[in-house]
Amino acid sequence: MTVIEARALRKEFVVRVKAGVLRRESRVIAAVDGIDLTVSRGDMLGYIGPNGAGKSTTLKMLTGVLYPSSGVVRVCGFEPVPQRQALARRIGVVFGHRSQLWWDLPLRDSFALLRHIYAVPAADHAARLSRCRKLLDLDPFLDTPVRQLSLGQRMRGELTAALLHGPEVLFLDEPTIGLDLVSKQAVRSFLAGIGDAGDTTLVLTTHDLADIERLCRRLVVIDRGRIVHDGSLDELHARYGSRRRVVVDLDAPLVTPLALPDVSVESIEADGRRITYALEGGRTTAGELVRRLAELASIRDISVLEPAIEDVVARLYADRDRHGAGA
Repeated sequence: MTVIEARALRKEFVVRVKAGVLRRESRVIAAVDGIDLTVSRGDMLGYIGPNGAGKSTTLKMLTGVLYPSSGVVRVCGFEPVPQRQALARRIGVVFGHRSQLWWDLPLRDSFALLRHIYAVPAADHAARLSRCRKLLDLDPFLDTPVRQLSLGQRMRGELTAALLHGPEVLFLDEPTIGLDLVSKQAVRSFLAGIGDAGDTTLVLTTHDLADIERLCRRLVVIDRGRIVHDGSLDELHARYGSRRRVVVDLDAPLVTPLALPDVSVESIEADGRRITYALEGGRTTAGELVRRLAELASIRDISVLEPAIEDVVARLYADRDRHGAGA
């Protein structure tokens, strides 16, 4: 079932720019420029791009904060702006440092108020809160005023608040920004559990690409207001030439060089006893490489280095810059 559908979605802003010593003129800027996007129930979608690419603008149109300049958008069957109140009962939103909790109230009281705002049956509210308390370890600070919580504690409270009414879609804008390693891991594990259950759709924007690798089965990359990639992480790696690397430490240098399809030597160090191979295609696996190498030499140690998503996304943006926005 489709829960998000956008066709030719566009958002323009009018800005004033300098046009002379004492003169300014108005210019129309398209922050989102004709996006087509369909998201099914249970999808875990990573929505990424550089600063100013249009990520947050897209999310604001999907959640009813901004009205599109043109195009069609429906979320959970609703038009986000005209039917914003009805849509709010079907979605959950976590926007970075913007809080939906009451600053001077204990966290427990914020959850109680949200139950009444969303008219959630007491039994359903109690069951969801109990699950969040367990998985996010909320009990040590449930009675602490929100203003006294650490950033990691508050983010766990924000996630709970966004889920207590049982939303069909959860929008997350930078949910791990500023968190320490332990808090990030707790948030990622919790969100992964929600995604694995399959009854809540996750739409995640972030600059922390480890969030994408951990959580998202589908990746949409946006640049200059347009989608430049929509597919899996593996497809992104294949499209932009990501390479796995195998680092092999030998007891003695190779006498006969190794020759295998789609395998190249990236570097040779330690007088020939350490060789880094790049796997450039799918015809030779790391296991096949090691097996053939063991026939030629005595192997002391092996490391397989997976391609970093940061590298491939940077390569994508560099390619766009070389060929221009219309590439």
